[in-house]
Amino acid sequence: MAGHFEPLSGGGAAVALDEVEVSILRSLAVQLLELIGPGDESAGPEGADPLARLFAEGPSEPPSDPALARLFPDAYGDPGARQDPQERAHAAEFRRYTENDLRDRKREDALAVVRSLDSLAVAGDKAAVLRLAPEDCRRWLGALNDLRLAIGARLEIAHDDDSEALLRLPDEDPRKPMVMAYLWLGGLQESLVEALIG
Repeated sequence: MAGHFEPLSGGGAAVALDEVEVSILRSLAVQLLELIGPGDESAGPEGADPLARLFAEGPSEPPSDPALARLFPDAYGDPGARQDPQERAHAAEFRRYTENDLRDRKREDALAVVRSLDSLAVAGDKAAVLRLAPEDCRRWLGALNDLRLAIGARLEIAHDDDSEALLRLPDEDPRKPMVMAYLWLGGLQESLVEALIG
């Protein structure tokens, strides 16, 4: 089970993680939280007025950071393609009313990963088994996907073939650790999906 999710009877999944794996996953999730940014602190713990929060306006322009642009793409038009003025207007309007909620969900997914990893007691070189309830699995899938999107953007991966070429990088290439993390996260994500549907 080491580094590979297995299904739990009654739903959910479990994975054995050693101290290094926990440290890497936690560090990546914290970096994702920093990339996404803080939430709306003025809304209070549950949001003072849910209706006002529902109609709160967010940004209308796509992020300039390539990793954030991958996490929060335009809803209209093809990525990287030039948009006509009408597509641009529709994308801006859609972003204005959806990006804040999407950021909140992505933030909650990453926080769920950090919290579940913090609950593990890993001693030395022994692995600890992390057991996730079905809802936690959904949050983990979201966070793993977001991590891969952000790392993929940093590595300029546009197609599956790109990651294969990056795998052949020499060990001294500074991108190699990021490539290995990208591939490892993909394996974790795939095994979690298989555990949930199997």
